[in-house]
Amino acid sequence: MKNKIDYAGFYERVGRTNGWNFSSMNVVSEKIGWNFYEEVVRHTRSSDLLLDIGTGGGEAVLSIAKEALLLVGIDLAQGMIETAQHNLLATGGHSNVRFLHMDAEKLVFPDYFFNVVSSRHSGFSASEVFRVLAEGGIFLTQQVSEHDKSNISEAFGRGQSLGIQPGTLMERYNQELQQAGFQDIQAREYNVVEHYATPEDLMFLLTHAPIIPDFGKVETDFERFQQFVKENHDEKGIRTNSARFMITARK
Repeated sequence: MKNKIDYAGFYERVGRTNGWNFSSMNVVSEKIGWNFYEEVVRHTRSSDLLLDIGTGGGEAVLSIAKEALLLVGIDLAQGMIETAQHNLLATGGHSNVRFLHMDAEKLVFPDYFFNVVSSRHSGFSASEVFRVLAEGGIFLTQQVSEHDKSNISEAFGRGQSLGIQPGTLMERYNQELQQAGFQDIQAREYNVVEHYATPEDLMFLLTHAPIIPDFGKVETDFERFQQFVKENHDEKGIRTNSARFMITARK
């Protein structure tokens, strides 16, 4: 299959070398609709227990560690968790933070344990999230929309969601959350122009995120990359788009 990606192997490799840290990239987006972890904080009290699914190298949740009584980050990639542990130590340590190697499909937590569950750009099990949430608890997820980086996928003739109708994943998650028993399910989305300052910035993205399957392993990839840069460069940088959707649901 053209678009098949070995996600497990990819995240293990990237997890150990980089985590989920893209702070070194010089990239500017038009005004986005929200900041996901600011939204998580808005729904979190200092007495809450917070679970972050697909936490990567922990870079994002460590920035909000003081907002919850207990913060647990889990990831299926052992490499990501090793990086998260390293990042935790580098911050001087937060006594209320734990990072665990765990499958989101089989959460090893008691029923009704967490007040807030978050998941950014990671798969999740709606029924498992529902089970571990306390009554009245809230789940927030941000996901990459199918038309994200659409001009890149078109240029390479393959991509993370090339050929999939935009809104497909959002509708699927909506249905799964309803079936799991969630109430007050709300969704919103944005699609904004994004500029990468240099070819090196865009190259970093493509080698550290699964946007183009096996990027660099196909003989024509670098030729296509150079052509893409040439055709999509303007005074602000190399132009593409950032498309996201967010769903909130309450138990």
